[in-house]
Amino acid sequence: MPATEYQGSSVHLAFLSRPILSIRRNQIISMEGNSDQDDSELFQKHVSERFLDLSSSPTSTTTTTTTTSSDAAAATSTTTNDADNFLSIAWLRKLLDVFLCCEAEFKAVIFLGRDASQISKPPLDRLTPELLDRTVKALDICNAITHGIEMIRNWQKLAEIALLALKQSPLGEGQVRRAKKALNSLLSSMTIDDKDAVSSRTADRAWSFGRRGSGAAAAAAAAVAAAKERTVGPPRLFTSWSVPKNWSASKQIQAMCSNLMMPRGTDPTGMAMPVFIMSTVLVFVTWTLVATIPCQDRSGLLSHFALPRQLSWAGPIIGLQERIAEEWKKKEKKKSTGLLDEMQRLEKCGQSLIEFADSIQFPAEEEKLEEISVQVTELAEMCRKMEEGLLPLQRQLREMFHRIVRSRTEILDVLEQNEKYYSPVL
Repeated sequence: MPATEYQGSSVHLAFLSRPILSIRRNQIISMEGNSDQDDSELFQKHVSERFLDLSSSPTSTTTTTTTTSSDAAAATSTTTNDADNFLSIAWLRKLLDVFLCCEAEFKAVIFLGRDASQISKPPLDRLTPELLDRTVKALDICNAITHGIEMIRNWQKLAEIALLALKQSPLGEGQVRRAKKALNSLLSSMTIDDKDAVSSRTADRAWSFGRRGSGAAAAAAAAVAAAKERTVGPPRLFTSWSVPKNWSASKQIQAMCSNLMMPRGTDPTGMAMPVFIMSTVLVFVTWTLVATIPCQDRSGLLSHFALPRQLSWAGPIIGLQERIAEEWKKKEKKKSTGLLDEMQRLEKCGQSLIEFADSIQFPAEEEKLEEISVQVTELAEMCRKMEEGLLPLQRQLREMFHRIVRSRTEILDVLEQNEKYYSPVL
C-alpha cells in the first residue's frame, strides 16, 4: 500500500473505508425505530459515544517487579500493564480514529440528501467559512506534530544505542560509558524549551508550513505533492517549507478557538449544530496533539477553549480536556517536553540508568548487574512500543491531513457552484 494511504488501526477501519453514500445508508438502517431523531441528533449521539469510549481508557497503571539475590536488597522497576494508557501512542491512535469517523459522518450529514444551496444561507454562510479557516490552521498543526514525531523517533534511536551497549555481556566500563553518553544526549534534548524545539538539532528537517501564498494554496499544494508520493516506507513531510521563528502552536490553537461559539437562534437548515460539533472536534484533537507531542511554542496552552456543559455530547470531551489539563500542569512543573506516556517513561528510565552509571564500580557486583537488567528490560519495552506505534501514528496524521484537504476542497466546490448559480446574469 502506498505510504500516502492510511491502513487503519482499530475496529473503525471498515467504517472509514466505505464510501460516504454507504455510510449514509447504514445510518438510515440504524435509524429504524428511531425516526424521531434527525441526522443532526444522531451525529451528536455518535460523537458522544465515541469520546465516551475514548475517555474510558485507563490512566497509567503500574506493577512492581522484584528481583532478589541471596546477598542483595530487592531491585524494583515500574512496568506498564496497559498497552493503551491515557495519552499513550495507542491512545492517540484511537483519538485519530475518532476524528476520522466523526469527519466521515459529518460529510454524510452535510452533503447527502440535502439542498447544496443551504450551505450558503444563514447561519451556515458564517459558520462554514469559520470552519474552513480552522482547517487551514489544523493543516499547519498536523505538519508540526509530524515533525514532533520525527523528534521522538530520534530520541528512540538514542535510547536504542544505550540499550545495545547495556545488553553486552560481560558488561564493561566502556559499554556503560557509551550508554551514559547516549542517555545524556537523550535527556538534554528532551528538556529543551518549547520555543527552542523547532531549532533543535535533534529534528534536522525543515518545518513544513510556510507562507508562500495563502493557507488554502498551501494546503492544495501540499495535497498535490503528497498525492504524487507513491513510495513504500515511512511517510515523508507533507510539504518542505520552513516555518517562521515566531510561529506558535499555542497561538494557532487560540486562533482556532477565538470564534468557536454555540449557534444561537433559529437554524432553518438544521446544520448549524453539526458544523459547530465538527469545529469543536477538530479543535480538541489538534489541542490534544499539541499538548502531547513536542512542537514549537506551546506556552499558555492551558488557556484552552470552553464548551457549554449543558450539551450532552460535550460532556466526554470536557472530561478529557480536564484530565489533559491536569497532566499539563504536572508537565510544566517538571519542564518536560510533552505528555506522551512512552516519552515520559523513557525520560524517567534514562535518568535512572544515568544514576546507575554514575554509581557503578568495576568489576561490578552481582546485585548491581541484576538491578540494571531490570531497568534495561523496561527501556527495551519503551523502545519496542515506539518502534511499533510511531510510524502508524504518523500515517494516521497523514490521513487526517489528506482528509481535511479533501473535505475543504469539497465544501469550497459547493460554495463556488452556489455562487455561480445565484450570480445575476448581466
